[in-house]
Amino acid sequence: MNAAAPAIKLSSRATSEFWEIPVLHEDDQLLAIDKPARLLTSPDRYDAERPNLMRLLHDGVATGRPWAAARGLNYLSNAHRLDFETTGVLLLAKDRVSLVSLANHFGSEVPKKTYFALVMGSPATDEFSIDLPLAPDFNEPGRMRVSRLGKKSFTSFKVVERFAGAALVECHPRTGRTHQIRVHLMEAGHPIYADRVYDGRELMLSALKHGDYRLKRQREERPLIGSLALHAASLEIPHPVTGTIVRIEAPLPKPIQVALKYLRRYAPPLA
Repeated sequence: MNAAAPAIKLSSRATSEFWEIPVLHEDDQLLAIDKPARLLTSPDRYDAERPNLMRLLHDGVATGRPWAAARGLNYLSNAHRLDFETTGVLLLAKDRVSLVSLANHFGSEVPKKTYFALVMGSPATDEFSIDLPLAPDFNEPGRMRVSRLGKKSFTSFKVVERFAGAALVECHPRTGRTHQIRVHLMEAGHPIYADRVYDGRELMLSALKHGDYRLKRQREERPLIGSLALHAASLEIPHPVTGTIVRIEAPLPKPIQVALKYLRRYAPPLA
């Protein structure tokens, strides 16, 4: 592992966006990055021209961008996906053999995945689990729903910190279905903040400070959390060559850290 590995710099001419993506882990077979919010992992089925991480990475490898040339990369493929707005650990393979090994693991319940979600409301118990099968919602493309005909989906949850009307929850998905954590938390009555697809509203400072909040004239309040508050915090998986367990961690993104700071100040847990 190289803790000082330089960041990967990507840009999209089409949208004039720029991303400087931290490298969390790197060896001869693996490259793990801290995926930013609001960047697709793979091409969008409904908009093929929308910027996505893998296309940007492949273009960088093909054109010999400095970050790719310095690593001698000629192959890079993602072993799993994260949602458009989800941040955190994303694992890539540097060769096809390693990709097959990782894909086999992700197809099972071997990897240990830990997410953090900032949710609406405070769960009744400190630990709980949701075991509900999921299937695509054909009435609303891009959305999943609970269905007895769906695929088995199991997630366990642990409350890390409580606030008045909110909670920071640790999530452990045993299976890897699309939107699994998001749907399960919605079904539990605790949608994730700013999850517009699954009933999550934005977290506003005015809602925390109540009558003490003052906004300057001609200014529009910006949410503390305006993007899905779900973060892939850690991943444990056997190394494709050595078989030893590799643990990769990503720090909480700044928006969630800021939201937690204000929640601790203005929304302490009720007695």
